[in-house]
Amino acid sequence: MEYIPIRVSDIIRQVNRDIYLPAIQRELVWGTDRIERLFDSIMADFPIGSFLFWLLEQKNKDEWPVYEFIRDFDGESPHNPPANMAGIMKDIKLVLDGQQRITSLLIGLRGKYRYFYYRWRETRLYLNLLKPAVPNEDNPEELTYGFAFRESADPNGEKPQLWYLVGRILDFEDAEDAKSDMKPRLVALPEDQRENANKLIGRLHNRIHTTLVGNYYQENSQDYDKVLQVFVRANSAGQPLEYSDLLLATATAKWETLDARSEIHDFTDSLNGLGNGYGFGKDFVLKACLYLSENLPIQYQVKNFTRKNLRTIEGNWENIKDFLSATVRLISRFGFNTKNVVAPLALLPIAFYIMKRGNSSFDTSSKAEDADAQVAIRKWFTFSTLKNAFGGSSDTTLTRLRELLKTCSPTTPFPSDLLYKSLGIDPRLDEAEIDRILGYGYQGRYTYLVLSLLYPDRDWKDSVFHEDHIFPKSEFQLRALKKRGYDEAKIQAYMSKYNILANLQLLTESENLSKNATPFDKWIQTRDAAFCKRHLIPDLTNLGFDSFEEFSKARTVLIVTSLKGL
Repeated sequence: MEYIPIRVSDIIRQVNRDIYLPAIQRELVWGTDRIERLFDSIMADFPIGSFLFWLLEQKNKDEWPVYEFIRDFDGESPHNPPANMAGIMKDIKLVLDGQQRITSLLIGLRGKYRYFYYRWRETRLYLNLLKPAVPNEDNPEELTYGFAFRESADPNGEKPQLWYLVGRILDFEDAEDAKSDMKPRLVALPEDQRENANKLIGRLHNRIHTTLVGNYYQENSQDYDKVLQVFVRANSAGQPLEYSDLLLATATAKWETLDARSEIHDFTDSLNGLGNGYGFGKDFVLKACLYLSENLPIQYQVKNFTRKNLRTIEGNWENIKDFLSATVRLISRFGFNTKNVVAPLALLPIAFYIMKRGNSSFDTSSKAEDADAQVAIRKWFTFSTLKNAFGGSSDTTLTRLRELLKTCSPTTPFPSDLLYKSLGIDPRLDEAEIDRILGYGYQGRYTYLVLSLLYPDRDWKDSVFHEDHIFPKSEFQLRALKKRGYDEAKIQAYMSKYNILANLQLLTESENLSKNATPFDKWIQTRDAAFCKRHLIPDLTNLGFDSFEEFSKARTVLIVTSLKGL
């Protein structure tokens, strides 16, 4: 294997001219902090790793979809655009390993990064020329150099600042020309700051234009199966990849009338925008493609994405989108969102059932038989999730459930009993399960789900709810508890109970902000009786902090009663 040294300027010059991305690559997942650290590593002479390119011969370039690197990243539209290969009569290189780094170099030197933090911000990479390059020995994670994505070069704060747009360094073939360009802005500075600025400009120019920052290896084989294996091995230790990123390359090449990559990206985004938001990945959508195409195998293997099977998926694509969307809209009505959908695969049998009913508006139907089915679906989805029915051999489980649902018709009630029996679970919680649930902690995997079950009559539409400590978390500090005069036993009891289900509730965003760290006995006086009933607040004479143990026991009884009533 021959590795060829390369400069940053070489990479930038070739990107989207000689170097492109194969469809098997995912989009940029690095944030601004990772890009800043990459440039800091280059300036500090740390290795940034090698690159792996695949030489795609000109005669084969039309067989595989090719994408451009993103120059201007936009958080609202993060997908790579297709590359136009028309008229390109030469071999090209596709990046198998190093996409995140190369995209980051391109954004830092040629582009910008738009992201949302309280508001949308369009930023570019700058270097503070007045920050001395002194490594922080106490915190090696801190940047040695002052790289930062900023909306402008205007200084903020009290530290000395002179922000240099990093991409300007590409305009100068000689470092002295780059220094001369900045000279008018340095004239009024003290000598030490002028020296620091000139030193950094010279170093930046050297690291971008002269230093061989890394190496690349070029894979020349035109055997796609081998290239796919090389890609998997090269990326196994890097940024985790969804398997769908590999399969999409095959799918894109084999759909006849649609661009699979674009369709699946767009639909995944649209699915995640329903209700209060979800975090479904492309893996989930591709699994749904196999599952809702009825007679296809659902195992996530390359051999199942044959040309014939992909034609079947393409022909069923509109149904897949309609019925999977209806399913997500339905569970959104039930109060499920990205926080409490902890077993997304459990949605697939529901989508298959709705598809067999043939009604893509099932989620909004008020017909008696549809309403009954909706109630049964909510209960089944809840119990199958709580009992971790999809945690093991999920493909086997899903296939078995699909076989049971194949005979459903537009008038078939949701076959809960058959599905429960197939999963080997009961539609109720026994004592041991309830005891386990009572120990769920703040922001645990299943905590939001269980809390949402305690509010069966809540209107979840378009509302955001926060997990909240009823007795504020800030009051449970060892020093504060000792100051109250509590003995060790009482302190231990308080510390063991404050962060679990009995002291947790779901508040609206405005309620949570108004409550903040207000002592509970004071804040509850601002609420009405309906609030106490809705949140299972026990009717106690004293709701002060000294009565927390009594409160915890009484609320536990109410929660147990509610869970048994499911």
